[in-house]
Amino acid sequence: MKLSPLQIERYKYVPKLPGMLRNGINDICVKEGKETSSVADQEKIKALFPNTYGKKEITFEKGKNTSPAKKQVVGVILSGGQAPGGHNVVAGLFDALKATNKENILLGFKGGPSGLLEDKFVEITADFMDQYRNTGGFDIIGSGRTKLETEEQFNVAAEVCKKHGITAIVIIGGDDSNTNAAVLAEFFAAHKTGVQVIGCPKTIDGDLKNEDIDCSFGFDTATKTYSELIGNIERDANSAKKYWHFIKVMGRSASHVALECALETQPNICLIGEEVAAKKMSLQDITKQIADSVCYRASKGNNFGVAIIPEGIVEFVPEFKVLIAEINELLAGSKTEAFNALPSWKEKYAFIEKGLSKESMKVFAFLPEAIQQQLFLERDPHGNVQVSLIESEKLFSELVANELKNRKKTGEFVGKFGRQHHFFGYEGRCAFPSNFDADYCYSLGYNAFMLIQYGYTGYLSKVSNLAAPAEQWVAGGMPITKMMNIERRNGEDKPVIRKALVELDGKPFKYFAAHRDEWSKETCFVFPGAIQYYGPKEVCDITTRTLVLEKGE
Repeated sequence: MKLSPLQIERYKYVPKLPGMLRNGINDICVKEGKETSSVADQEKIKALFPNTYGKKEITFEKGKNTSPAKKQVVGVILSGGQAPGGHNVVAGLFDALKATNKENILLGFKGGPSGLLEDKFVEITADFMDQYRNTGGFDIIGSGRTKLETEEQFNVAAEVCKKHGITAIVIIGGDDSNTNAAVLAEFFAAHKTGVQVIGCPKTIDGDLKNEDIDCSFGFDTATKTYSELIGNIERDANSAKKYWHFIKVMGRSASHVALECALETQPNICLIGEEVAAKKMSLQDITKQIADSVCYRASKGNNFGVAIIPEGIVEFVPEFKVLIAEINELLAGSKTEAFNALPSWKEKYAFIEKGLSKESMKVFAFLPEAIQQQLFLERDPHGNVQVSLIESEKLFSELVANELKNRKKTGEFVGKFGRQHHFFGYEGRCAFPSNFDADYCYSLGYNAFMLIQYGYTGYLSKVSNLAAPAEQWVAGGMPITKMMNIERRNGEDKPVIRKALVELDGKPFKYFAAHRDEWSKETCFVFPGAIQYYGPKEVCDITTRTLVLEKGE
């Protein structure tokens, strides 16, 4: 296989570890903290996790290693969507495992959690691991979205572990994957299998974070990648001066990616879903906000601009959520067949008009016809609207175009409104990890093995103080149950890790809110450029603007 020069050089990069993990395996000891409780629904979570609930948080320090010496056979699973740095988690895990005992074994289960259930794995050796260090992607063993949640699955997993003498499983994933890790750990503990389970926090969406987890891995690299592209588009917009660019970015359940990209590039418009929900903004409110910027800039001769749209924005709009609920009810059961049998869109529209409430019909009528039809024609197997398929960047550019037409009729100057659309998703999920993510991920994997060696289970590998240089990072672990609450999922109460939303009283959003009016009117674009791997640490090792602002530096 031909390698690029960058790929060859990245193999040589030696990731930085937190100070307490640099002392060598024999000089790492444990400091236990206070017992923990879940973020909410304490009694219910405690009842569901009697063997793993309420455990103490721990940190690693310099000192004599008192962990029992035993051979370890560890299985590792990559779960969910790709995130830059996943390979380095595996590398850190492998290196710590081998530094402890060269006889230790690491098995990589192929294709995600299903690999464990189907007993499909590869033994990870030094030569094999060296092909993937500091590179993007999950192709070392592949990933998958199979959920480990039934007792039948747990029994199969236990048998596979017993067959190969596996002592621990490390699950690298997001909130759902780590919820599954907690449930699997509880099952293994309750049935005295002797198998530990450790999780690692991964998601580029940035919604797996709390007071203990500064950020999930991959967020840094992905947002830097998107910000480079957005900066390039801003430069093009400022050069051609004839297009408004509507850019959708990842983030269905939270707007962390959009906010970070806005802090990095200073676009004219950035929508934050959490603010839309808190202020109960309507589609018309959002449309007018964007149109006001278009008109003001046009009055100054600037018929161009950039707007960043989170992919899940419409799910934050209260009136839109009500509309979706009514549509799902309108076409429930056999009603779908009756609707589909109507020969023309005109007749279908009349059917819709009769079935929706006056308020929801007003929202529906406000939508462009293409979106109206999409809501009724593209449905999931249960007959529900597939909101995730809505092209929100095109939705809002069309709504703004219609608003400008109406304003023009009243004599308002609106200038020219040329439009371009973009969606940045897959472009950032498998990028070469930034130095920050390469270091962070390697530390998470190394730290995960220390948790295993000291006998912990149901814990998340935790590396904090991430706004400081790597040598000042703090390594340790926290019980996954600490992050959990009860939520209603598919008609049932389920224990899940609570998603972290953008905090409207947090420093990152407050900084954005203080500057966005100026950004909406003036051309304040910032061009971050490509991720830098070599050169001054001020350029190569910087982390996200979000994290810097949160930590007050």
